Amino acid sequence: MRVAIPHNLPKDEVRRRLQSRTGEIGDFVPGLASVDTAWPSENRMSLDVKAMGQTVASTIDIEDHQVVVQVALPMMLSFIEPIIQKAITEKGQKLLK
Repeated sequence: MRVAIPHNLPKDEVRRRLQSRTGEIGDFVPGLASVDTAWPSENRMSLDVKAMGQTVASTIDIEDHQVVVQVALPMMLSFIEPIIQKAITEKGQKLLK
């Protein structure tokens, strides 16, 4: 699943906001066990979200005018994809403010 969140900030500012608010990501996931994050490159954050007995690998790529969230949603959770897309869009916009 791919979700693009537009922004009008410099990449450095997007990165700073994401890094400073990483701890808030867990608040957006119901039944959350944990969120592990890493920065494998300057403009990519990787996340392993462990919730409801599942681990979901995700990445956040910072681009010039958007942040792209890629989620490797397991087949058994694909039925809630529209709900997850909406939550990522709404919460992602709040994280960037």
